[in-house]
Amino acid sequence: MSLRAVIASVQDREKRLTVFDPPDERVVEELREYFASQAVRVTEGTTDSALSGYVVLSDEHDDEVLAAVDLRHLDGDLTAAPGEQGAFAPILEHLDGTTFTSYDLRQMMAATREMEDRAWRAGTGELHAGFQRVGAIRAQKGVYEDLATKDLDIHTYCAPSDEHPEIEGVTVHQEDSREIRESWFVVFDGGGNPNDACALLAEERGDADERSFYGFWTYDPTIVGRVLDHLNEQYAVPLN
Repeated sequence: MSLRAVIASVQDREKRLTVFDPPDERVVEELREYFASQAVRVTEGTTDSALSGYVVLSDEHDDEVLAAVDLRHLDGDLTAAPGEQGAFAPILEHLDGTTFTSYDLRQMMAATREMEDRAWRAGTGELHAGFQRVGAIRAQKGVYEDLATKDLDIHTYCAPSDEHPEIEGVTVHQEDSREIRESWFVVFDGGGNPNDACALLAEERGDADERSFYGFWTYDPTIVGRVLDHLNEQYAVPLN
């Protein structure tokens, strides 16, 4: 088991979005642009069935239909903010756990804040955060000092350094491990509530000057548990 293996297992659950008989080719292009950073395959199709004129989300492997939305109800929806998708909500609800193909630093920070905010609101539970480099921990020291005022068991990870900050209430793991150097993750166990469990896990790839990340975000407690089990077994729990 490794963090890369977890990413690969989630990748195998990718989705397909089929636009049946679109009235305008621009609809298909808009959907492709909207999902450009996620591993959702957008295709165009034609059918004589009742699905004509619908956007249909299905599982890539078994063709199970997960959600269908009338194209007439999507007008203007694609530019709305997350959480305000209206008619598009049934599609988005099934994209939890979908891999993203390329997130930049801004997108990664936004997703990170969502995970940290869940832990803050819950106020209890286990939070693990991988920073890759010690400088990133220093930059976020204030955030984690605030989180440590809650009843949270907090673990942070980075490559070894003589300059790591001491943060009261936070365990800093310095690990000479490739997956720690290359992975950005924030994982919260939900504090006893499976509905609050969440994880962001990504691997840095490509040019160091234009940092980009490949991975996934999820609110599936089973996947969250797999990531936590690996971190605890590999790094957080002392060997007997």
